[in-house]
Amino acid sequence: MAKAKTVWFCNECGHKELKWVGQCASCREWNTLKEEVEIISPPKFAAQTGTGARPMRLSEVNLAQTPRMQTGMQELDRLLGGGLVPGSLVLIGGEPGIGKSTLLQQLAGGISQKVLYVCGEESVEQTAERAKRLGISAEHLYFLCETDYTLIKGHIDALEPTIVVVDSIQIVYKAELSSAPGSVTQVRETASEFMHLAKGRNITIFLVGHVTKSGEIAGPKVLEHLVDTVLYFEGDRQQNYRLLRVVKNRFGPTDEIAVFQMSPYGLCEVPNPSQIFLEERRASVPGSVIIPTLEGTRPFLVEVQALVTETPFPNPSRKVTGIDPNRLALLLAVLEKKLKYRLFNCDVFVSVAGGLRIKEPSADLGILLAIASSFCNVFLHPETVVLGEVGLGGEIRAVSRVELRIKEAQRMGFSRCILPKRNLKGLATTGLKLVGVDLVEEAIDAFIQG
Repeated sequence: MAKAKTVWFCNECGHKELKWVGQCASCREWNTLKEEVEIISPPKFAAQTGTGARPMRLSEVNLAQTPRMQTGMQELDRLLGGGLVPGSLVLIGGEPGIGKSTLLQQLAGGISQKVLYVCGEESVEQTAERAKRLGISAEHLYFLCETDYTLIKGHIDALEPTIVVVDSIQIVYKAELSSAPGSVTQVRETASEFMHLAKGRNITIFLVGHVTKSGEIAGPKVLEHLVDTVLYFEGDRQQNYRLLRVVKNRFGPTDEIAVFQMSPYGLCEVPNPSQIFLEERRASVPGSVIIPTLEGTRPFLVEVQALVTETPFPNPSRKVTGIDPNRLALLLAVLEKKLKYRLFNCDVFVSVAGGLRIKEPSADLGILLAIASSFCNVFLHPETVVLGEVGLGGEIRAVSRVELRIKEAQRMGFSRCILPKRNLKGLATTGLKLVGVDLVEEAIDAFIQG
């Protein structure tokens, strides 16, 4: 018989402890461990009948192309690697109200196949009201307000849909488990059941996941290992732009993003993000620099703004939006050490316009020049883009795929580019004036001369 024992799971990261502790040893959060009953089943030893899988040579494996199903949204299809894969399990995470349910309802309404939308957190009337506002009137779309997994599975067996949307996984529970809905045990077990259901019935299942206080999907180690694809919504809810990022994808590329614009009629695709991010830019303003960044294989231009002002207080502020605060501390230290900028008595604010978050180090030089521009009150030439990684010694390191970045800058009408000198080797002739630099001092000189 199965045995039951009491364990403690962290609600933030899913870490398990055998007894209660105040601080989680994995995510370092306080008072997040909750008591749950874990069911331990004895191992089942199957009889050796000799009918199982056999080892196969690589030449014997059938490498047929994975079938795809188009969603009707080109940006989402590109993000997924060409469309939906039958039998896949997709997890979509993001902050409340950022657009997860809106995107999935638009997807369900645009596909001609039969779709079952499980709205566990809302009534059918509320979900239908949103669909009406989005202009969805598809006869193949079915709504179900249910949270019991056994009943949901029964409706799937009876309806036989091609796509199932579960909104959200934290509200679904299995009655045979004593844990509350949303606990680590319930999330792990229900997600595992949906995985077996997707693989066994060859249907595509979308799971909507809540986020924790730190901005991660609740139970990340539990869910992300089970699903085939992880999509994450980013962006400020106060702005109109939403970024959908691929964190994991077994059927396509990772680190790709798609840009959407929120409107009264739902999420609209943005095929040219560079134009959107630069449409409100003011040229010839100190502290503003354009950076050609890269997300996966897609380049686009973003504006980085910096504001440096003296402060009478002994502890100056260092505030950032869209970049890593540790990178800002590194760049300020380089400016103080190599260029003798007196920033220790100044407040420094750095922001990426449009709500985008930049993670790659190729934006270092652009951020550094934006800070220097605001500190010296001198603006950069409005048709100049900047890229390069900054080292601790003040050296400018080369970046990857510089050709794609330069082509995007040229397409958007820029005529000058400050970049690492090492990237000039083997670079084809372009219509831009390329200024290669090796050190931060050279970049500042090129910036002042421009």
